[in-house]
Amino acid sequence: MADDIRKLLVPGARVRVTQQIAAREYALDTVVEGTLISYTQKPTGSWFAHSRDDRLWLDRITLRKDDGEISVLNLDDYAKVEVLEVPSANVDATK
Repeated sequence: MADDIRKLLVPGARVRVTQQIAAREYALDTVVEGTLISYTQKPTGSWFAHSRDDRLWLDRITLRKDDGEISVLNLDDYAKVEVLEVPSANVDATK
């Protein structure tokens, strides 16, 4: 993910995440839109990655969708994150 997008991923931002699942002759797209609760990098249980602390680190976004559902998305190379709206300084994303 580009560093300019990472800087905009603050709690309260409105984002749209498009993820792709590759199949043999086609790709399945799914779009999730909501208010950002958190953006973190967390390790997986993978031991073969030979990365920091011998773990595979993934970008994870937690969103609150418009219907109130909380979604946790693992971002990979095929995920596209669009920041639709940056919050003002007094917005609380946990409500």
